[in-house]
Amino acid sequence: MTDDRVSPQRPPRRPQVFRLDDRDLTLAPPEPEPDDSSAAIPDPARKRSGAVSRFGMTLGGLFWTAAGGVASLAAYVGLSRLVSDLYAQSPVLGYVGLAATAVLVLVGAVLLGREVAGLARLAHLDRVRDKAASAIAQDDRALAEAVARDMLRLTADQPPLARARADLRGHLAGIIDGADLVRLTERTLLPALDARARQMVSEAARNVSVVTAVSPRALVDLVFVLYTAVSLMRRLAQLYGGRPGALGMVRLVRHVLGHLAITGGMAAGDTLVQQIIGQGLAARLSAKLGEGVVNGLLTARLGLAAIAVTRPLPFTALPAPRLADVATGLLRKAEEDEAASPR
Repeated sequence: MTDDRVSPQRPPRRPQVFRLDDRDLTLAPPEPEPDDSSAAIPDPARKRSGAVSRFGMTLGGLFWTAAGGVASLAAYVGLSRLVSDLYAQSPVLGYVGLAATAVLVLVGAVLLGREVAGLARLAHLDRVRDKAASAIAQDDRALAEAVARDMLRLTADQPPLARARADLRGHLAGIIDGADLVRLTERTLLPALDARARQMVSEAARNVSVVTAVSPRALVDLVFVLYTAVSLMRRLAQLYGGRPGALGMVRLVRHVLGHLAITGGMAAGDTLVQQIIGQGLAARLSAKLGEGVVNGLLTARLGLAAIAVTRPLPFTALPAPRLADVATGLLRKAEEDEAASPR
């Protein structure tokens, strides 16, 4: 049984040659695009996430905001009740409690302001780095000039860079390409800071290696390594204009660890790691010296990740520091100590 609505199959047409400017040529209308039935089906998860995003806050952010509000109300009720009880005992005690509460609130507001300012400075470094990457990718002159001016403000409190800032201001109007302006900014302002950052990482790795090699307790090693790593990240952030507070350090540590996870930790293709594996250096060293070398290398790798996170510009015109640049002296010292130790 056949359906009358179905037209019979047309015979295939033979290929023909025609000119595009032929007046007798008639173009067929474009075929309608197939209807995507999946687009018409609403996604409940997407709908829920969209409802949350309309308020400008995720569920996690809403939770912590509510928790902070409840904690603030509880602190207010507790302090007001304490002051009332003190005043009921004696007016003098009530005034003393009120003065102490005022000092507590004032100092807490100052500390909170410092933490917020530290978080804002770290976020500003991220924004400058993102703008620089966009300016290079899009060759955007206006965006590149904004990046250069941001870098001038970030380094305004560093007297050794006064000559470099003057040179950059003199070239702002002469560079036409946005990517070239970002690279010029990097070559002008960051070489001295990068050299200081590499020196910081090298010193921290050497200190960790020495302390780990001579320390008799594993707990002392752990505490010193953690203290050195956190201190190194803070000093690198201050060097590049971050100056984080306590909350800023938590955010910075998360960024550094995330960067290590993305880059794969200690890269197996690094020339320094190849030197250790190829020459069997770790096998020739004693147990404590070998442990010191490994801890020093891990500290150096952590420092390199901190440089990548806190540096306000990506490495484009200047080469990124490698593990061999900051830890070569570490291996040389370990070999010398092993050769000098009594057999």
